[in-house]
Amino acid sequence: MTSQPPDLPESSGHSGPMAPTTPPIDPDPGWWQRQLPPSPLARRLSVQSILFAVGEGTFITGSAVFFTQIVGLSAAQVGVGLTVAGLVSFFLAVPAGKLADRVGTKRIWAISAGLTAALYLLWPFIDGFVAYVAMMVVLEAVSVAGWNGRGAYTLDIFSKEERVESLAFMRAALNIGFTIGALIGGAALATNNDDVVRAVPVLTAAILALNTFWITRLPEPPAKEPTHDDDQLIKPGALKNRAFLGLMTADGVLGTNQVLLNIVIPLWLVEETDAPRVLLAFLFGTNTVMAVLLQVAAARGVDSVARSLRASYISAFFFVLSCLIVLVTHDTLGWVTILLVWVGHVTVTGAELFQSAGSWGYQSELTDPDQRAEYQGAAHIGHTAGSVWAPALFTWLAMEHGTTGWLVIAAIVLVATATMRTTSRSAERYLERTTMSTGGPR
Repeated sequence: MTSQPPDLPESSGHSGPMAPTTPPIDPDPGWWQRQLPPSPLARRLSVQSILFAVGEGTFITGSAVFFTQIVGLSAAQVGVGLTVAGLVSFFLAVPAGKLADRVGTKRIWAISAGLTAALYLLWPFIDGFVAYVAMMVVLEAVSVAGWNGRGAYTLDIFSKEERVESLAFMRAALNIGFTIGALIGGAALATNNDDVVRAVPVLTAAILALNTFWITRLPEPPAKEPTHDDDQLIKPGALKNRAFLGLMTADGVLGTNQVLLNIVIPLWLVEETDAPRVLLAFLFGTNTVMAVLLQVAAARGVDSVARSLRASYISAFFFVLSCLIVLVTHDTLGWVTILLVWVGHVTVTGAELFQSAGSWGYQSELTDPDQRAEYQGAAHIGHTAGSVWAPALFTWLAMEHGTTGWLVIAAIVLVATATMRTTSRSAERYLERTTMSTGGPR
């Protein structure tokens, strides 16, 4: 499975005197500078990303133990709660985005972060299935509004040239934060003490409260010019942009690299190869290191629809290559199996890095500046439609049908990727038409 800073670029998707400016960035930074976010704003948002991920990661690491031993649930009940929460997120995505556009993206993000921190304080008092589901639903409703606000804020606050690279630094920071959170959560579990486990959500709440404060200290996004009532009546909602929804659905299919990464390849390793199970730890370690060190490199230069498509094509190449590598490990032995499974995990991580870069590029270039958060919700719906079926289908294909199954998985990804050029161009034309019909860019 965030935040912001001081001086900003000359344009953040809006024109006019309200847009903030940032001092020019050194055109030839040294190696060390290239490993850091490119602007004070990106650095502040990366710190916020770490704060958020440490808090969430601390709780998530021990959540299975917390839900079963403290709340008293079965594994099946935990799964039901997560499914219900996912449905809530799906149906509230666009309404929550509209709310964020109306209330203000930074404001709704900060409110959501504060409410999330407060809700975590209630976890130690939750008992039983009904209370658990109610808590998950409320948390998800609050979170989806915050994520829409955050996504729209980051698109508005950065200039077009800075957006994708800055988002890549923020993603790398998230991975660092989740790693730290996992260590904290793991240390709590290692005590084998229920009181310590019960205190974990309280620690999470404290960290998320600090995250909320950090968000409130971020700069305001560029002011939008006031809209006229008749313009608002004419401008269609994000769900009307069917080409954008189609593009995000295909992008969601590409995003099923996470299903291979976290579910299918580990199951395949355990049940269909002779590789030692301890290899799983090295696989996930490799993924984390690559996500931290290479995400920015993968995203660099993705500042147009054409370059976003290129990133998607590279992602699809790595995805298919991973399928072809892993499928042969059913018949290999010893160190050959170990090496091939590891390379297969490396290539699917490459698919993850370039898919993320392409997705950020599409959302930067193909969303209406006046409806950023609503488009974030539409993107969420598209991604869900493109991926929600994958865990069951991909696992069945690979584990039950072997080579044929892996080839079908690869074919699904190739077909989805083949549609992206057409849908991206259609989404671009749609945005141009709606902008012209409402009087041009604001």
